[in-house]
Amino acid sequence: MQMPASKTVPQSTQYKPVTIRRRADFLAAARAAHSAQRGVVLQARARGDEAGHRLGFTVTKKVGNAVVRNRVKRRLRAAARLELAEAGRPGFDYVLIGRKATIDRDFALLRDDLAKAVRKVHMETNRREGAL
Repeated sequence: MQMPASKTVPQSTQYKPVTIRRRADFLAAARAAHSAQRGVVLQARARGDEAGHRLGFTVTKKVGNAVVRNRVKRRLRAAARLELAEAGRPGFDYVLIGRKATIDRDFALLRDDLAKAVRKVHMETNRREGAL
């Protein structure tokens, strides 16, 4: 007898955000709030709607070959799944940019970097909205 999926799979692995795919959305996020931490650069913008948040990932060729870049993206996806499930705001686009330090960074420190970056961009977004 099998148990229901919700009983066998941890809650954190069920979180599956919508992925940003259009270049225009990446460019719009690049013009918005950003935070550079040792393991990750985070760009975030408020879309102005109340739909769930979306995620985009990018890693340049300067980081390494395709195998290394894919490993960096997998690490960023895992960290985002854990951190943004609770800290992500509805109606936001988040773009995570991998760095060379992302490859060897301890995963707990990478999560801390992402959490710190999320707090910083949310504060910057609140400040910008308050100025308008």
